[in-house]
Amino acid sequence: MAIIVNLDVMMAKRKMSLSELAEKVGITLANLSILKNNKAKAIRFSTLEAICEALDCQPADILEYGKD
Repeated sequence: MAIIVNLDVMMAKRKMSLSELAEKVGITLANLSILKNNKAKAIRFSTLEAICEALDCQPADILEYGKD
């Protein structure tokens, strides 16, 4: 099983850059990049909440379950 992070899709829909999102969310560019590139092993709910607020979306718009 795999969780797919569609952060880049939502950022493109909102026309928001990675650095702009990192500033709004309050996390480092490096950590946001790890999340965006599906390299993260976990995400805090507070971070997910901040991303959803910044992108005006739901968690399901960002995270997707896919079978291997």
